[in-house]
Amino acid sequence: PAMPGSRCPRPALPVLRWLPRYSRAWLPLDLLAGLAVGLTAVPQALAYAELAGLPLQYGLYSSFMGCFVYCLLGTAKDVTLGPTAIMSLLVSSYAFHQPVYAVLLAFLSGCIQLAMGLLRLGFLLDFISCPVIKGFTSAASITISFNQVKNILGLQGIPRQFFLQVYETLRRIGETRAGDAVLGLSCLAALAGLRAMKSHLPQAVPTEPLAVRISHLIVWICATARNALVVLFAGLVAYSFQVMGSQPFRLTGSIPQGLPAFRPPRFSLAAPNGTVPFPSMVQDMGVGLAVVPLMGLLETVAIAKAFASQNGYRIDPDQELLALGVANVLGSFVSSYPITGSFGRTAVNAQSGVCTPAGGLVTVTPGCCALVLLSLAYLTSVFCYIPKAALAAVIISAVVPMFDAGIFRTLWRVKRLDLVPLCVTFLLCFWEVQYGIVAGVLVSGLLLLYSIARPPIRVSEGAVLLVQPGSSLHFPAVEHLRDSVCSRALAASPARSVLLDCSHVSSIDYTAVLGLAELLQELHRHGLSLAFCGLQDPVLQVLLSADLEGFQHFPSWEEA
Repeated sequence: PAMPGSRCPRPALPVLRWLPRYSRAWLPLDLLAGLAVGLTAVPQALAYAELAGLPLQYGLYSSFMGCFVYCLLGTAKDVTLGPTAIMSLLVSSYAFHQPVYAVLLAFLSGCIQLAMGLLRLGFLLDFISCPVIKGFTSAASITISFNQVKNILGLQGIPRQFFLQVYETLRRIGETRAGDAVLGLSCLAALAGLRAMKSHLPQAVPTEPLAVRISHLIVWICATARNALVVLFAGLVAYSFQVMGSQPFRLTGSIPQGLPAFRPPRFSLAAPNGTVPFPSMVQDMGVGLAVVPLMGLLETVAIAKAFASQNGYRIDPDQELLALGVANVLGSFVSSYPITGSFGRTAVNAQSGVCTPAGGLVTVTPGCCALVLLSLAYLTSVFCYIPKAALAAVIISAVVPMFDAGIFRTLWRVKRLDLVPLCVTFLLCFWEVQYGIVAGVLVSGLLLLYSIARPPIRVSEGAVLLVQPGSSLHFPAVEHLRDSVCSRALAASPARSVLLDCSHVSSIDYTAVLGLAELLQELHRHGLSLAFCGLQDPVLQVLLSADLEGFQHFPSWEEA
């Protein structure tokens, strides 16, 4: 038995925290959440596989393992894992439209995420600032949307690189297929209308008549499952034309029927001129082995934090790393490409009233996972009639809200210097995604280092010169502090002694201590003194241990 007043340790697995307290009253809401996410997941999985440049069945292969794993290991009750637009964009860049590369990338990304979780490196996300994230997601929204314009217009042979894509699309716009354009624009309009209808749908009131509540539920389901409805409608239209002997649309084509085999990913690739070994495959993926795991974690944690703050619970980034790593490693055994948290499906999960991560379990059985597995087992022959224009409309509808035009105006008003990493990331992501992210992080880091190297220093003149550093003193700031003190103390007439108010200094390093010792000696040569006041205990201990010659300190500047 536990000693009185002792705390019971928290269970290692998050599932053990909520499962013993699970109430049967939560089951209907979790079941509804799972089914709603399932109706969203299937058409999005097909569309995102198209975006990743992979056969469509790989989108379905990537849509069920993550939900099951996250249910057991995840810390946010709303999050669902699966293929996303951003991750599909990255996969298209680093997997070279080769399923073997994509599955191996999922395995290696999962291993890296697992290692980071075990080493508790989730804090690395703190070094990716909000302007960098906003710049990346806004650029990705434009890139992904324009990438699908070719499918809306029925064009083929358009290059992947963004600027060449824009040039070729505009040059060949006269080759637009009327059928694809009409269908694609109609699907976009229908999706926008259903999204607007859902956003303006009032909350159901339990006291309203049963017929009103049922009508509200039907409208909500139609608006939530808008992707499935639009794809189904487009497929029926395409099938009708096929039966009549003409086909004005470009279709997705045949999809292999059946469930994926459970097997480890392949570590080599057969090529016409021989076999590509594992080291060469890793070398080909290059920086993608850093970008994909990090962006996967970033997307998952950002989504989890957003919904956790809305619903009053906390998430553990290191536990999220472990959950995501296990999901990607196990997913690679069922031919999944890298997955991460999906904002769209997570929003559906939350709005459906999910009560626990069992919404993810119900998403697996019998919700989303059942729909995905049934689709693979029985419906792949139907998917061949889905027009590519309809899937393009689903993708565009999903990514357009990611573009945040207001962030530019907000940063201009709040802190204009933050526009620098935002614009650097935003512009370079049109060239290559990894360059934009790395450049944005570097610029943010330089701005952070500059603020450390040039802390604000307030100087007040009186009988003595009162110098107040605005933050901690580290080695890049020592010369700046010495120059500020000497230029004011020695230039005054007459020259004045200095009182250094360290009330805002919470830490100091050895180089800074050496700089202060040199400052003491320099002032002493001119017949002046340097005293310290307001020293916090850690800083005082460091200075006392350094045994500075002529060191004197006071509790506050009033007592000096």
